[in-house]
This record gives sequence, structure tokens and C-alpha cells, in this order.
Amino acid sequence: MKQIKWNDNWKFWADKDAFALVWNIPENARDVTLPHDAMIEQAAYAGSPNQGNTGFRDGGNYTYVKHLDLSQAELGEKYILKFEGVYCHALVYVNEQLAGSEANGYTTFYVDVTPYLRVGDNEIRVQVKNAGMTNSRWYSGSGIYRDVYLLTAGTVYVEPDSVQVTTEKADENYAVLTVKSTVVNETPKAGNFALYTDIKRDGKSEGTEKTAFFLRSGQRKTLTQRIVVKKPALWSEDTPALYTCESCLREGETVLDAACDTFGIRTLTLDAVHGLQVNGKTVKLRGACIHHDSGIIGAATYEDTHLRQVRLLKDAGFNAIRMSHHPAAPALLRACDKLGMYVMDEFSDMWSRSKNDLDYAMDFEKWWETDVALMVKKDYNHPSVVLYSVGNEIPEIGTDAGSEICANINNLIKKLDSTRYTTAGINGVFAAGDQMDRILADLSRDMQASGEIEGNVNDFMTVMDTKMDQIVVHEAISERLEKACAALDVAGYNYMAARYEPDTERYPNRVMVGSETYPPDIARNWALVEKLPSVIGDFTWTGWDYIGEAGVGVPAYAFGEGGFGAQFPCQLAYCGDLDLTGFRRPLSYYREIVFGLRKTPYIAVQDPAHYGQALIKTPWVMSDAKAAWDCAGFEGKPIVVEVYAPGDEAELFVNGTSLGRKPLERCKAVFETVYQPGTVQAIAYQDGKASKPFALCTPGTERKLDIKTDYKGEELVYLSVDVEDENGVIVTNCDQLLTAQVKGGTLLGFGSGDPKPLLNYNEGKSRTWNGRAQLIVKKTDNQPVEIAIRSESGKSAQISV
Repeated sequence: MKQIKWNDNWKFWADKDAFALVWNIPENARDVTLPHDAMIEQAAYAGSPNQGNTGFRDGGNYTYVKHLDLSQAELGEKYILKFEGVYCHALVYVNEQLAGSEANGYTTFYVDVTPYLRVGDNEIRVQVKNAGMTNSRWYSGSGIYRDVYLLTAGTVYVEPDSVQVTTEKADENYAVLTVKSTVVNETPKAGNFALYTDIKRDGKSEGTEKTAFFLRSGQRKTLTQRIVVKKPALWSEDTPALYTCESCLREGETVLDAACDTFGIRTLTLDAVHGLQVNGKTVKLRGACIHHDSGIIGAATYEDTHLRQVRLLKDAGFNAIRMSHHPAAPALLRACDKLGMYVMDEFSDMWSRSKNDLDYAMDFEKWWETDVALMVKKDYNHPSVVLYSVGNEIPEIGTDAGSEICANINNLIKKLDSTRYTTAGINGVFAAGDQMDRILADLSRDMQASGEIEGNVNDFMTVMDTKMDQIVVHEAISERLEKACAALDVAGYNYMAARYEPDTERYPNRVMVGSETYPPDIARNWALVEKLPSVIGDFTWTGWDYIGEAGVGVPAYAFGEGGFGAQFPCQLAYCGDLDLTGFRRPLSYYREIVFGLRKTPYIAVQDPAHYGQALIKTPWVMSDAKAAWDCAGFEGKPIVVEVYAPGDEAELFVNGTSLGRKPLERCKAVFETVYQPGTVQAIAYQDGKASKPFALCTPGTERKLDIKTDYKGEELVYLSVDVEDENGVIVTNCDQLLTAQVKGGTLLGFGSGDPKPLLNYNEGKSRTWNGRAQLIVKKTDNQPVEIAIRSESGKSAQISV
């Protein structure tokens, strides 16, 4: 079918009253261009009923309206609307008639609007229901936040997104492909037709096939073709080669319809001896869990946003993404295909038991089969997708009924796609359910016997930081896991790395993955991943910071500053290796070193203002360190320096004076010294051989603004604004309030990685955070974009893109 992006010229307004006697467009309706996130437009506030879950932001009920004008001749065609994501509970009306709906806010769905159309003007109205509903554990966004497409064809056509290309087998000499295409005849008569399929790479034909067939009136038929491709370019993280499958439906010499689908040629195998293999080579997944938001522009989903995100994650050492905890946007999958990033796509965060008052558990029983099928349909031709997760931390997964649900979802996925593997992100503690009392009683007995405590352990939270390894290997959890994992290809362990070695012995055929892990544990975890063939990877929580779950990764020194008790204005989780803007935090470099991908040391400096104080931290926090030797006011005061490096030892120098060498334990050494402005430098040693040095320098006395183009895409431009000294060193302790002016484009967002922002991202103002801020600008008709920035101290900077 012909497909055009249908994002322009929508009217939008917030609904205050769901009951409307008159089906009209109110005077306060405004023009919007999709994708559009209505939630990010409203400022966060302390009284939000969603509290920190969504970053103290509210959803709402909204209406979008667009018109489609048709002639009498055009009315005879087929019209389908494709929505890549609407959050949430979307109702699609055509000329006041309900044409389709979708409960899940992350599902790509289709609405056949043909029966409701008429000659002349047609109103397409989309109602979105997300008001007063605590339905998400993270920032969801609201509205039509992904692209919309209008699909058109004649009455004999190839069903949209029905072409599925499967690699039967492939090596460097040839590949055998199976192509399945579904064709439909909605004319009043039968006919003879032919489907021509052409496999191309870089515009060059690599294999063709023609299939002649007969189709009755009203019939829907799936055709299967087998095509050989010689000397195929195999898709992998290192060689993300892509092909197109061009389909042409003909009746005689008349072209009735056409389709073009992008895919990759690659094979997958999985077992406990070789692990996960792509094209016959074992792959260990260096994984990042991510949420779906696009940083300071909220949930609005752009191709450029994901291309930039995937590139930065890959540059930081990741080769895999876990989409948490819902189906991924098609734009994200296209970016992963293009750049070479493996994907675990996830179905849902809940099944029959709620985690919020009005979440997907309310819709699960009615919608799960539809939504699973739509997820698989969306993913099928994306070579980046290697795993389907049936759910995240499902509390009922180890029960009798829950294990049956797990098997049902798994079986439906396998029926629709037998080429990929299934898993689930299983949290053993959640899955333990009513067995936690038994676990805590046994733990109390063991701790009393060892003299660690007197009395009983009655509160799980009192031991979770220090005794999680003992808890997750308890026999009660093993019993639940046996049921939970029975239907799955891969046992996904959330925070259960302590089970890897014993489960390798106990269940020799079980393949495992660290589906969610604590960032500071990467050195221990990765050693196990490399040691055990049956453990195929590690996915940290998280690779990229996100809005919502406010404070879970914020280091604190007083209650309410961070952690689980974080209070407003904390709005971000702040547990990403990369912050909300894509700037790499120290733990990202630590991880890269652990992965063996960085040979140069890295330095992070703890905040001297809190020297000697007890850090209140969750398991997602390593320390409060940042990569800056910029501590004015603390001259001569004690300070802690963290050095991350490969090798045996690390040596630290302050202004050329050595503080000696320290052994590296799990790629880390900690030094104490006193702060002196100048230069701090680290060198690592492996078997006595020195590495290249890494240094941080104190900024000079001058202050200026510098604005740079960080990423320039087809639609969006990302710009960084830094407070620098005369030598270009970023000044991290002199944050400034900035004001932006944009000509020739639209300012979509202006903000920083600050987990506690006091300004909304759409105000045109932002305070720098550790000397940095970010602008995201949407280009207008290829005009030059002029950006001017001014600080509260009178400094300014300009750039033309």
C-alpha cells in the first residue's frame, strides 16, 4: 500500500468534559504537528497524583482532529490509518463513528477507515483517555506521541506490513529466504494475479521470484516464496547490512499495489553450551535497559532522536538494548537495524496483577492476544530484534495460573515468529510472593547462627542491601523459577546474578541473561557472563536516564534528597550511564573499561562538601562522583578520587606529585588526598607496563558560553551549551540561567541532565547542570536555523545551523 506520513495539520485540545452533545471543535483548539506529547507541555508540580512515578506530571484527556477530503473516484480506494503509538486508550472516530480503538499506549495499531468515508470532507477524530489515572511506574507521556501514517491502495492489495522475510539458512556463500505476503481481494469479482518480489541491496537486485495465483472476491490469501541470495551480506552488530524486499502486485500488465520492506539476513541459534550465536558466532550482550522517553522533549518520538541515542549508546560500549517495559517504537528498531544494536523487545510490565491503580492489568485479559500479535508483526522484519520478553517482574509468573499465562504468551509468539527466542525479566523476590515470610525466617535463623544479629529479621528492607544474594538463591525462589521459566527459551534474571553459577550446575540446559542489573555490580556480573557460556549477557538499569521513578539513582545525604524517598522537585531517575541529554556519566566509562573496550584510565571525583558523611544510596548508585577537578572553596580540604582502569595497579598524581600506586580491585582504586587547583592525573599498569595517562584540569578564571552542534538529523538539531573557561575546559561549579532565542526552526526542548529541574523544558529557559545544557530544535523547510543564547551574567553565544 502507498504510505505517507500523516503528521501535519492536526487540531488539538484538552478535554475537560467527556460528555459532548455537540461534536465540534472548540475555539481553544490549537494546531499541532505530530509526534506530540501533551504531558510534557505542563509543568511538573508537587501535588501530582502520579507523584515521582511520572516525574510529578499529570496526564489528561485529549482530542486530535484532522480532515481528509476525497473525490468520488478516490472514495473507491482502500484507506487505513496506522498509529505507531498513542498513550493511552485511544478511540478513533471517522465522521462521528467509532472506527477502531487500542488500549495499550505503546502498541502500533491499524484502523480501517474505509467503511466510514464519504465524498468531500471527512473528519478523523482521535480521543485519548489518560486523565486522573495512576497507570504507569515511569513517565509515559500523553497523546499521539509517535508517527501516524495514511495507507492507501486499490481494492486488490498487499495487506499493510504483512510481508515477512525469514532467513532459512545463510553463510558467506548463499542465503535462502522465505518471503510470506498476504494479499486481499475486495472487488466483487475473482481474478488471476501475480506477485513479483525483488530482493535488493543498495538498489541492486540480488534475487527475484514471481508467483501467479487466483483470488476470489472477498478472499485473503498468504503467499509463500523462496528466494536464494548469493554472497549475502550478513547482518550483525559489526556489519549491519540491510536489504529491501520490493513487492509488486499485478493483474496482467496493470500494477495494482506495491510494498517495500527493509530487512536483514542473519541467523540465530541458542543453547547452554554456545550461548547466543548470531551467524554462527557467539555474542555476549552488553546490554542497556532503556525507557521510551526522548529526554527533554518528553515522549515525542523522532527518528533522529533514536539514531542519536543508539549511536551514543553504542559508542559507550553497549551492543544491546532492552526496551523496558513495553513494545519498542518502530523508529527505535529502525535505528538499531541501521547502526547494529541487538534488541530485547518487551511485551508488558504487568499481566493480571496491577502495579498501579489503573494500569494495563485492567485491559490485559481482553487485549493481550491482540497486542502480542501486533508487537510481533511490528518486529518481524527487524534483524536487530533477537529476543522477545513476555513481561517484566510479573509477580504471578511463578504461580500455577501465572506460569500458564506465561506459556500462553510464549506459544502465541512462537506461532507467529519461530525464529526468535523468548525470555522474561523475572525478579525472584517479587515472584516469591507469599513465600517471603519463609525466606526471611530462614535468613533470620542463619544470621543468628552466625552472630550477625540477635532476634528476628522481620523487615525485608533492612536486609535487601546486604543480603540480596542470599535471598535470591533461596529454595523457595528456585521452586517458583522452575514454573516461571518452564515455557521460556532464556531465563531472564532481574538482580539475581548470585544464581548464575549454582543454576548452571543445577539446570545444565538453562540459558540465562541478566535482564536487569545494578550498575555498580557490572564488574562482578561481567566476569560471570564471560566465564559461563549459558549466561548470554547483562542489561544494566539503566543505559540512559529517564523521566519518572524520581530519585532512584540520586545520591543523597538527607532524607528526601534522593533515593526511594526523593521529594519534588526531583523528577528524573538519574540512574543512567548516560544522563537525560546523552552526556556520559562516570559509571559509563567504568563499564566500558570492565567490558574491555577502553584501555585508558578514567577519573571521577567525589563531592568534597560531603567528605566523611554517610551517603544515602540505593543499589543503583555507586557514588556522587563526577569527572571534574573543579572544587573552588575547598582548597586544602580532604577529597576522594576514584580511578577506573584495566590492569593491576593505578597511580594518581596531583600537580605532578605521585600519591603512590594502589591495586585495582574490579577495575577500581580509590585515593584520598587534599584538593589543590591544577591537574589530577591517573596512569594504570598491567604487568608493569604503563597505560596512556588521563587527566582532569581545574578551569581558568574566564567564563564564556560555547554552543556546538551535537547532532544534525533530517528533522532535528541537537545543540550543547557549555560554560567554559578560556581554554575550553567546562566549568562545573558556576551554573548559569540561560535564555534561548530560535529563528528558522521550532525550539522543542531546552534543559539539562539535572534530576531536579526548576523550569519546564518548553519555557525557552534552562539552568546549566555541571556546566552543561541542551537545546533540541526542529528544522523548518530547510531554512538556516539561528540560535542565540544569553546567560544571567550577560554572556552570550550564537550559532547558525
